[in-house]
Amino acid sequence: MEMQKLYLLVPMAPLVGAMIAGLFCRVIPRWVAHTSTIAGVAIAFITSLLIFKDVLAGNTFNGPVYTWLTSGEYTFYVGFLVDTLTATMMLVVTFVSLMVHIYTIGYMQEDPGYNRFFSYISLFTFSMLMLVMSNNFMQLFFGWEAVGLVSYLLIGFWYTRPTAIFANMKAFLVNRVGDFGFILGIGLVLAYCGTLDYAEAFKKAPELADVTINIWGSAQWSLMTVTCICLFIGAMGKSAQVPLHVWLPDSMEGPTPISALIHAATMVTAGIFMVARMSPLFEMSTTALSFVIVIGAITALFMGFLGIIQNDIKRVVAYSTLSQLGYMTVALGASAYSVAIFHLMTHAFFKALLFLGAGSVIIGMHHDQDIRNMGGLRKYMPITWITSLVGSLALIGTPFLSGFYSKDSIIEAAQIAYHSGQPGAGFAYFAVLAGVFVTAFYSFRMYFLVFHGEERFGKADAAHHHEHEGDHDDEETSHDHHHGLAPGQKPHETPWVVWLPLVLLAIPSMFIGYIAIEPMLYGDYFKGVIFINAEAHPAMEHLAEEFHGAGAMGIHSLTTLPFILALAGVVLSWFFYMKRPDIPAAIQRKFSAINTLLENKYYFDKVNEFVLAGGARLLGNTFWRGGDVAIIDGLVVNGSAKLVGWISSVSRLLQTGYVYHYAFTMIIGLLVLLAVWVRPV
Repeated sequence: MEMQKLYLLVPMAPLVGAMIAGLFCRVIPRWVAHTSTIAGVAIAFITSLLIFKDVLAGNTFNGPVYTWLTSGEYTFYVGFLVDTLTATMMLVVTFVSLMVHIYTIGYMQEDPGYNRFFSYISLFTFSMLMLVMSNNFMQLFFGWEAVGLVSYLLIGFWYTRPTAIFANMKAFLVNRVGDFGFILGIGLVLAYCGTLDYAEAFKKAPELADVTINIWGSAQWSLMTVTCICLFIGAMGKSAQVPLHVWLPDSMEGPTPISALIHAATMVTAGIFMVARMSPLFEMSTTALSFVIVIGAITALFMGFLGIIQNDIKRVVAYSTLSQLGYMTVALGASAYSVAIFHLMTHAFFKALLFLGAGSVIIGMHHDQDIRNMGGLRKYMPITWITSLVGSLALIGTPFLSGFYSKDSIIEAAQIAYHSGQPGAGFAYFAVLAGVFVTAFYSFRMYFLVFHGEERFGKADAAHHHEHEGDHDDEETSHDHHHGLAPGQKPHETPWVVWLPLVLLAIPSMFIGYIAIEPMLYGDYFKGVIFINAEAHPAMEHLAEEFHGAGAMGIHSLTTLPFILALAGVVLSWFFYMKRPDIPAAIQRKFSAINTLLENKYYFDKVNEFVLAGGARLLGNTFWRGGDVAIIDGLVVNGSAKLVGWISSVSRLLQTGYVYHYAFTMIIGLLVLLAVWVRPV
C-alpha cells in the first residue's frame, strides 16, 4: 500500500507545482514559481528512484487507481502499470525534466512569461508521467493528447511571433493526423478484445492472430496488421517519422529548454515507448514490423542529410533528433524493442545536453543562433565547450560513450533482420550505416564552426547596437532586445544554473551505456515486459550470442565499419570547415539542384500546403459552391419556394369564382372516372 501512494506521488507532485505556478502566475513572485515546480519535479525524481529500486527487487504493480466511468460492460479507469519499462521511462523523464527546470531559471531570466513557462513545463512532466505509467489504452490516450496540448502551448510560448504561432498550429495539426490513426487502432483493440486493459488485450491477442477484417472492397486484411499499423501511425505523429515529421524542425520556435524537454527526452519518445509496450501485438504481424523498419530507415537517413545544410544551431540538433528517432524505429521494426528503449534512454541524456549546450551558446552570443556568426567560442565558454563535445561524441557513437552502445546494437539488429530475410531490412541496414557517416559529419560541422576556428562574432548585426555599446549583463537573456553581440564585445560563460545541468547531463552521456547495456539488453531486465517471437524475429538472440561484455564490445568496434564511417565523417568535416571552407562552398554551387532540394526539405511542406491543404480548400470550395449555394440554397430552399409559387399560379387559373365553371369541371371529372373504371362487358 505504501508503494501505491508513492506511485501516485510521482505524477501528482509536478501537477501541484504546475497549478501553483499557473493559476497564480500573475500574483506570485518568480522565486515561488520556480521553487514550487522544481520541488515538484525533484520529488517525482527521488520517488522514481525509490520505485526503481523497488521494481529491481521484483515488486511490480498493475491495477486500477480509480474508476472514471462505466458504460455498459466497459469500464474506463485510471490505472498504473509499474514494471521495468515504466521505471526506466520515469527516471529518464523526471531527471531530464529536473535539469531543464533548473536550466530555465538562467535561460528565461528576463522573460515576462517566466511563471507561465514554469507552469507549462511542469504540466508537461505530469502529462508524460501519466502516459508512461498507464496500464490501459484510455489513460495512454489521455497522456498522449495532454503532451500534445502542452507542447502546443510551449512551441507557441512567444505568441507575439507569427512564426511561433504558425509552428504550434503545424505541430497540433500534424499530430491530429497521427492521433486519428492511433484512435482507430485503440478502437480496433476495444472492438475485438473487449477491453482497454493492456494485460487482458495482450492475453486475448493470440486468439486474434488469424482473424481478418474487411475494410473496403472484397479484400481481407489481417486484423493484427491493421491494428498495429494504425497504432504506429499515432507513433509516427508523436515521434516525428516521415511523412509526419514536418512539425518538429519548426517547433524550434519555442524557447530552448522546451527543445530539450520535448524533442530530446520525452514527448517525441512517447511513440517509441508505446510500440515497445505493444510488443505482444506487433510480434503477430511481420507486415507491420516491415512497415515500421522502412519508415524508420527513411527517417534516419534522409533527415540526417537535412542536418548538413542547416545554419541555425537549434535546427541542426533538431534534425539530428529526427534521425535518431529513425534509428529507434528501425530497432523496433527489427523486433529489438529493448535496444530501442536503450537508445531512447542514452539519447535522452546526450540530446538534452546538446540542446541545452546550444541554448548556453545562444545566451553567450546574445541570442544569435546562426553558426556562421560564431567560431572560437572554446576559450570564452569552456564548460559549454567541453560538455557539448561530450554530447557530440556520444551522438556519433564514439566507442565507450553511451551513444555508441545503443547505436551499434541497432546497426547489428538491422543487419541480423536483413540476414533473416525480413522485407525492408536490407534498406534499413544500409540507411543506418550511411546515417553514421552523415551524423558524424553534420554534428562536427556544427561543433567546429561554433567552438573552433576564427572568431566571426561581433561583425554581424552591428546595426542593432547603436545604443548598446556599453552592454550590461542583465540584457543577456532578454528575448526582445538585440540579437547578436555588439562590435568588440566578447561572449562569456553562462551562470551556474545554466552550466550545472550541462555537467549533470554529461555524466550519464559518458557512462550510462557501459553500465546499462548488459542488464537491459541481455539480462532479465525486460523479462515479462517485452515479448519477442524469437523463431520469427531472431535479432535479440543473435545479438546475445555475439555479446562478450561492454568492454570487449568497445574494443572490437575500433575495427568495424560504423567506427570507420564515424571517424571519416569527423575528419571530413574538420577538413572542410577548418582547413578548406572553399570546398563545401564549391560543392554547394556545383550540386545546386541537390542543395535546393535540401534547402526546401524535400518539398514536404510545399506538398502539404499545396496538395493536401490546397486540396482540402478546393474540396471545401466545391462543396460550398456546389452543395451549399447550388443544391441547398438554390435547389432545396429557393427551389421549393419557386415550385410552390408555380403550382399556386397554375391552380389560380382554375379558381375563377363562377359556379358553372365548377359544375363543368365536376361533370368532366365524373366522365373521366367512369371511363377509367367502367369496363365494357
